[in-house]
Amino acid sequence: MSTSTITESNMAAAMMPAAVSNGSIEMPHVDDLLIEHAPRDACVMIVDDEEINVDVVQTYLEDEGFTNFVTTTDSRDVINQAHTHSPDLVLLDINMPHVNGLQILRSMRMDPKLKRIPTVVLTAETAGDTKLMALRLGATDFLAKPVDPSELILRIENVLAAKVYSDFLQDYSNSLEHQVRERTADLERSRLEAIQCLARAAEYRDDMTGRHVMRVGRYSAIIAKALGFTEDQLRDLELAAQLHDLGKIGISDTILNKPGKLTDEEYDVIKTHCQIGVQIIKPIEHDGSSEAATIQHAMSGGTTSPVLDLASVIAATHHEKWNGRGYPYGLRGEDIPIEGRIVAVADVFDALTSKRSYKDALTPVESIKILEEGRGEHFDPAVLDAFLASGKLIMEAWRNLRDQD
Repeated sequence: MSTSTITESNMAAAMMPAAVSNGSIEMPHVDDLLIEHAPRDACVMIVDDEEINVDVVQTYLEDEGFTNFVTTTDSRDVINQAHTHSPDLVLLDINMPHVNGLQILRSMRMDPKLKRIPTVVLTAETAGDTKLMALRLGATDFLAKPVDPSELILRIENVLAAKVYSDFLQDYSNSLEHQVRERTADLERSRLEAIQCLARAAEYRDDMTGRHVMRVGRYSAIIAKALGFTEDQLRDLELAAQLHDLGKIGISDTILNKPGKLTDEEYDVIKTHCQIGVQIIKPIEHDGSSEAATIQHAMSGGTTSPVLDLASVIAATHHEKWNGRGYPYGLRGEDIPIEGRIVAVADVFDALTSKRSYKDALTPVESIKILEEGRGEHFDPAVLDAFLASGKLIMEAWRNLRDQD
């Protein structure tokens, strides 16, 4: 059988001391890994253009209990054979016709699959520069012909023992990376669930399905994609946009669910949900902050989450208008963050197409007409154009996420 076995039978035995505790791998002691210095079923590849040299080296190894060999006298076939059999060790001659050992070494070290295979050079070449070149090209060891069998076995044992430990370290590193990826994914899922729960909590009081925030998030991502946002930006925006009305938590039910028209005083209360949202996401330690300080606080970073920083910006600015007549800060044009301008279109479209206690739903066509009327006044024309250009995707999201009667 000419296949690599260090990482199967002997490697498995060597790795037994690596105990698993609470989902983590404990590093074994070096001596535990090297109890069996040279696994005798390791796959050894012997490369020499002289058949007799191959036979002599193989006999030496067989006398010491080695059983698994790949041999070739054709240097042109070495790379293919190495890919096929994945040897644990290569014994390589230097002076060969067609392709010499140095060229083979260079090819192996440039090949991702072969570059870690230890290679011991066996050659009658005595020139110092040849040895130096072989070592520079990644030769693990260097033996002069005629090879002394005792020295050959000791060198091979040392090389294979080092490979056992090197392979273990690689597997150990891979296991740690896998655990990190799994735990990072778990944390990401938990973070997403927490943000989505917070978003639904705000909407539950006047939209018990929570689909309003889902639709606004989806519409916002669709618009942003048409504007050239990256995939990472789209993912964060879709999630952050779902927190746009988080401040509704602080608004009285009697005002929030009032079936009739709001009074001026009640409308002023409704407007405060923008600042309340910022306060929930990014609390200010003192009361009575100036309006300028509050705006700056909403726009700045400061949380440990880029999504929450973005959600703060959206909560603060999604009711601003392109003409400067929005609330709560009266920002105008491009002074309004692009994310706030995007969510403004998405939020109004969903509000128009949704039924509430104080109004019936309009059709998408009727709603789009109203949006068009707000071009350059309520809405950024470029953002509105991106929304309209994405009509097919918007309608698909509307159908998939619409409230059930």
